[in-house]
Amino acid sequence: MNARELIERKKRGGALDPAEIGFLVDGYVAGRIPDYQMAAWLMAVWFRSLTLSETRALLDAMVKSGRVIDLGEIASPKIDKHSTGGVGDKVSLPLVGVAAACGLCVPMISGRGLGHTGGTLDKLESIPGYDVRFDEERYRRTLRDVGATIVGQSTDLVPADRELYALRDVTATVDCVPLIVASILSKKFASGAEGVVMDVKVGSGAFMRDLAAARQLAELLVEMGAAFGRRVSALFTRMDEPLGHAVGNAVEVVESMDLLRGGGPQDLRELVVELAAGMLHLGGLAATWEAGRREAEQVLASGAALERFLRMVRAHGGRLDPDRPDCGLEVAPRAAVVESPRDAVVAAVDGYEVGMAVVDLRGGRQRKEDTVDPAVGVRWLARVGQRYAKGEPVAEVLARPGSSTQAAAARLARSIVWTDAPVIVPERFLGRIPDPATRVNPGGRT
Repeated sequence: MNARELIERKKRGGALDPAEIGFLVDGYVAGRIPDYQMAAWLMAVWFRSLTLSETRALLDAMVKSGRVIDLGEIASPKIDKHSTGGVGDKVSLPLVGVAAACGLCVPMISGRGLGHTGGTLDKLESIPGYDVRFDEERYRRTLRDVGATIVGQSTDLVPADRELYALRDVTATVDCVPLIVASILSKKFASGAEGVVMDVKVGSGAFMRDLAAARQLAELLVEMGAAFGRRVSALFTRMDEPLGHAVGNAVEVVESMDLLRGGGPQDLRELVVELAAGMLHLGGLAATWEAGRREAEQVLASGAALERFLRMVRAHGGRLDPDRPDCGLEVAPRAAVVESPRDAVVAAVDGYEVGMAVVDLRGGRQRKEDTVDPAVGVRWLARVGQRYAKGEPVAEVLARPGSSTQAAAARLARSIVWTDAPVIVPERFLGRIPDPATRVNPGGRT
């Protein structure tokens, strides 16, 4: 085979067969195909897309590019969750405690912050001692003993995804649906998951800005899951204003602990319960989503979810003190307050600007090599549809003493659209696939 000929064919809209896809993936991982040729193929895919057959072949080649973990020794259903990225999205932390307490096994391979969205690994590393590195012995032991684990990707687990994603990031080919699907599912399938519930975010704080694009992504995720004999479902959730009040790293861990201790913001609690219900239903431990919701609420109320999460943290060397309000974490003090400019109602929030305000504080990365400060962040107080008096706080900037907060405060101020008229609060949950109100055909599309 010849890489140049395959690039030429895809550039002109032709399709590649599985052997040709495998040749490109294997050759790139092995170093036989250089960056410039793979970048050219990715750009051709961005313009021409991939057929279902090509997408399946790409996913298969990526899974087989490294080690595939078999968790057959664990009897519990192996169900994972994946979010397409949002602002203040700390759901994975309390969710694994809920799901494990309900009897699921959650083998979660997570990532770091990307652009304006936070990363689960960055949040966990704000916990003193928590080791996010993948160690197979600890991975299996924690899943057996606790029922959940959250770790990073190892060097030999889907190396094709690691190499291809880095290339996509610098060639402006990240936002291509077939490439996104292959990237997400390859890691989930290789890590031992039997099913995945997708939290597909929609809105200004998400990578998918509109529901049509989100639905295209979700339908292909479900279809590829079915093609590989895995259970995949998708929940569409609105991501314009931040989820909860905390945006950052340590401050999001504290808010997650608040939820597990019986408090926490209502919007975060509702999403954790909804996703847990979907995971229990997908894993066969709840006959319906409603039954799953009841199970999730019960383990939250009993403290069982908190106990599971703390056990997982200890299994990874982490130290949290559930009896302290700050859980023993370093959280930067309030350094600036953003106030309402007049008596008015919050009409809309640009979640992207809120996320980038945290990046301005070094709570996220502008470059791959940047170091994240886990202590900084934002407490978001504004809510769409609520009226605020002039001078009333709508956000707080958490920063280290002496650091500049002007850029972050300015972003937060301009992220809010104000109005004098009443505002209808948009729905948080925008539907799901498979939709229980519709019949799903064997191909996985509603």
